[in-house]
Amino acid sequence: ISMDGLGLGLLKIRVQRGIDLVPRDKISSDPYVTIQYGSQKVKTRAVKDTCNPVWDEELTICIEDPDVPIVLSVHDRDTFTGDDFMGDAEIDIK
Repeated sequence: ISMDGLGLGLLKIRVQRGIDLVPRDKISSDPYVTIQYGSQKVKTRAVKDTCNPVWDEELTICIEDPDVPIVLSVHDRDTFTGDDFMGDAEIDIK
């Protein structure tokens, strides 16, 4: 993940890929990433049937308070049941 400040309180986050993610469906997963900052929440598309997804997506959030961390979470999308949690990370933007 790389981050480039855009000024005016906006932060552009590029979600590039996942490597060797744990399978949550029999042998694979349909992973996606959510980025949460305060009340804002953005997410990537789900990549089907892989533990090595490539998203290569840019998501933008508005930075209002540098003391609030950015939380990235990875989930496995499921059609008929709740999505499975795969892991998360917290980023201090200071």
